[in-house]
Amino acid sequence: MNQQELIDMLFRISNIMNENRNYLIELDGVVGDSDLGLTMSDGFLAAYEAVSDGAEPDLGKLLYKAGKAMGNKVPSTMGTLMAAGLMRAGKALKGKTQLSDTEVCLLFEAYEEGVADLGKAKIGEKTFLDGFHPGVTVLREMLDSGNHLEEALKEAAKKAFEGFEHTATMLAIHGRAATRGEASRPLKDPGAAVAALIMKAAAGI
Repeated sequence: MNQQELIDMLFRISNIMNENRNYLIELDGVVGDSDLGLTMSDGFLAAYEAVSDGAEPDLGKLLYKAGKAMGNKVPSTMGTLMAAGLMRAGKALKGKTQLSDTEVCLLFEAYEEGVADLGKAKIGEKTFLDGFHPGVTVLREMLDSGNHLEEALKEAAKKAFEGFEHTATMLAIHGRAATRGEASRPLKDPGAAVAALIMKAAAGI
């Protein structure tokens, strides 16, 4: 993945969040304060616009800059978490001007680590991670098995969506949804929906 391909991926993520703004607002309205669609569309647009000129050849610094711009634009809980993912990925890939398939996987693994470390959440607690982690896991498995990145990303998108759907069986541990107790279990997690959308955009589908 070269610089333009990385910028294009950020553009697709920004676009998919804008296209799904109302859907995310609707999901978040059930368990949160209904601002997720605005936060994600505004935040990822800021991330993309911060690096769209292609002035930064270092792809790690580019991701870090995108994350910083997002954090400044949408300093909400979810905005800060998504920005932390971008910034952690940036730190992991600092000095790279081209990403191998394995390094693209590292980008997503570092993104997950950044979100998990800041959010103090674990798999199975009905959060973003429950959509993102299944995608990242299968991405690594498929690349390690010799599959092409394009094919691996498509499978990652599929698994991320399945992970999002599976949150409808989980008890919420974090945020406003957690106050519902058992009543939170059948609800789909909006954060996991964001994870599925990121993976779908990354795969270009």
